[in-house]
Amino acid sequence: MFIETEDTPNPETLKFLPGRAVMGAAGTADFGDVVSAEGRSELAVELFAHADVRRVFLGNDFVSITKHPEADWPALKPILLGLLTSFFEANRPVFVEGQSASAVDAAIAEKDSETVQRIRDLLDERVRPAVASDGGDIAFRGYRDGIVYLSMQGACSGCPSSRATLKHGVENMLRHYVPEVSAVEQVED
Repeated sequence: MFIETEDTPNPETLKFLPGRAVMGAAGTADFGDVVSAEGRSELAVELFAHADVRRVFLGNDFVSITKHPEADWPALKPILLGLLTSFFEANRPVFVEGQSASAVDAAIAEKDSETVQRIRDLLDERVRPAVASDGGDIAFRGYRDGIVYLSMQGACSGCPSSRATLKHGVENMLRHYVPEVSAVEQVED
């Protein structure tokens, strides 16, 4: 098995492409530490076993891994490639049986449901593909009083340019297409 890697805009995060589905249609999963992965994803737990791994994000067909700032990619990358290769060659399940990547959505007022659907559609069609190409994802967390709450995941979490992407790119687009939107705020997971 050959796993390609791609740099991301976040210098601490590398995108690993195993040439096969990781999450497929199941969505995405973002693990900020080993505790959040335990009992859910064997793959994420194994990656966190390396002390230099700080965050694991599972996408449709990629795995983004964020290292601690003091860690060195030339030393860490071959170790992670070996782990990922062994895991995928063994055809092991990414999630523990009975677990999934279910997202947590904020409660939506009935009167806002049409607005929320338009926001979600724009995020899915225009934003998420671009963010995924950088090794991350953007998750809808809620909408209230004209404010859209989003969280950046994977390579985008902690990326120096993520706040600018949200405020100048995503917020401007949403305000243009959904006049009810007045602002976008980042929520930390």
